[in-house]
Amino acid sequence: MLFALHAALAWGIDSLFARAMLIVHFGVFLMWQPLWRGQHSLETRHAFVIIIVGIMLAGWSNWWLMAVWLALLFGLIGGNLIGSEQPRQRISAMLGALYLLSLLLIWVVPHLFVDQKFDDVLVGMVRYGLLWLPLAIMLLPAPAATRSSPLTVDLFYSVMLFLLVTGLVLGSFVVKQASHGNYPLALAQSLMVMALVLMILSWLWNPHSGFMGLGHLMSRYLMSLGLPFERWVKSLTDLAERERDPSRFLSMASQDLCGLPWVAGVIWQVPLGSGEIGRRSRFQAEYSFQDVTITFHTNWPLSPALLLHLKLLTQMLGHFYQAKMREEVQRQNAYAQAIHETGARLTHDVKNLLQSLRSLCSAVDSSGADEAVALQELVRRQLPQIAQRLSTTLEKLQAPGQAGSTQGDAAAWWGALQQRYTRGEINFSVSGESAGLQLPLELFDSVAENLLQNAIAKAQQNSGVRIVVAFSAAGGGTLKICDSGDAVPQAIAVRLLAAPVPSQNGLGVGLYHAARQAEQLGYRLELAENRAGSVCFRLSAGAKLTAASAP
Repeated sequence: MLFALHAALAWGIDSLFARAMLIVHFGVFLMWQPLWRGQHSLETRHAFVIIIVGIMLAGWSNWWLMAVWLALLFGLIGGNLIGSEQPRQRISAMLGALYLLSLLLIWVVPHLFVDQKFDDVLVGMVRYGLLWLPLAIMLLPAPAATRSSPLTVDLFYSVMLFLLVTGLVLGSFVVKQASHGNYPLALAQSLMVMALVLMILSWLWNPHSGFMGLGHLMSRYLMSLGLPFERWVKSLTDLAERERDPSRFLSMASQDLCGLPWVAGVIWQVPLGSGEIGRRSRFQAEYSFQDVTITFHTNWPLSPALLLHLKLLTQMLGHFYQAKMREEVQRQNAYAQAIHETGARLTHDVKNLLQSLRSLCSAVDSSGADEAVALQELVRRQLPQIAQRLSTTLEKLQAPGQAGSTQGDAAAWWGALQQRYTRGEINFSVSGESAGLQLPLELFDSVAENLLQNAIAKAQQNSGVRIVVAFSAAGGGTLKICDSGDAVPQAIAVRLLAAPVPSQNGLGVGLYHAARQAEQLGYRLELAENRAGSVCFRLSAGAKLTAASAP
């Protein structure tokens, strides 16, 4: 391409040979050009532009046109330096840019002046000396792995190079015409002015002395180009606070995106569904972030700044959508946990009722004929209590959030508890006058059943364990149950009444739910003492006290 250009310009552009070489040059340029890929079909408007440029190069012999064309080539080759990874490619691009700039400033620009005269040395250097630069490019072939790779051109960098070269050419032309001096001096003056301007711009580009810098201003402009970014983000956060459903949130956010002037339609896809808002167009861009895929349809081709915006918008929508999905999972987990806790609590209550029935059945089996009257009295007292407790359990199943608060006589409850547990290793003691004292029977039954069952299980594993059940009427009623077995391990004691704990013979939630129930009714269940030979739990009135923790 450069050889054909050199043949067309080095001996003048008025001859037919020069025009023919310009056509050859333009044809090779179309094969080299980095703007369109070879496997893509050209649109009609692009083909029309190519035809117009070819006609101008072949039919209009003008040095101004050649100056613009060389500046365009310099910008394209210079823009390719950013995408070059191989050293040979970079050297070839630098040699090509040096050749174009030298031919432009030494040969083409002087032809813009009517009275310009050329020395034979200059003419020989242009015609034969500059040929060494394209020849050097031929001697530096690119590696075989990169010969078929497409050229990448930074559009912004190419435009900047084109503007710099155009400013240099026009500046030299203006200085030469205004001063009526020689061209090398005008070129040197233009170079000095341009260097001074670039130094000032480089000084203003970075922040200093309270000034944020042109680079920051330009980045902020590109980040907000064509999009009221702050307003859209505020709308997105407000929508995230109002809408809880992830799919509806994504649909409404996509509808807000369609309100932007350059967006024609939005298609979103997630694992749970998809949706489409607006209309489709021939210009589109698709971005994916985690589980969210959004396709933007726009009214016109997207610029690099807008493409950056679309990527950022997709990431923000993806983050908000993932947050909504996590909230949904947390709500489902909370619901499942509530179901589990309710079921575990009711299962534990049913287990206690079953234990009471077994104790009653054991009393029936072990009684003789002379104990029929006492047995009948025991069954008459116990069966209504068991029926009442079963009825309360069913009520909790219907309203799991409400704690039972049925009040009953403390003396009657204490007597019934002693009758249910007639084992030899259990000792009962009472202090204070309990006549007329009212207690929440469900709470005291639940606590007593859980603590006694645990103590009995410990006594069955280790013989010699004694159990003491003490009740005091002072302070609205206090129940204390102690055993002489091993201490509760410290790791379990810390969480015993504050969370479910591992259990070998149960669900590990009995004491946890009993402590919560006590807190709801204004009582406190605590591990009062925890040492080998003396493990004591205490249930006492204390509305303002929190759930107990082990010392």
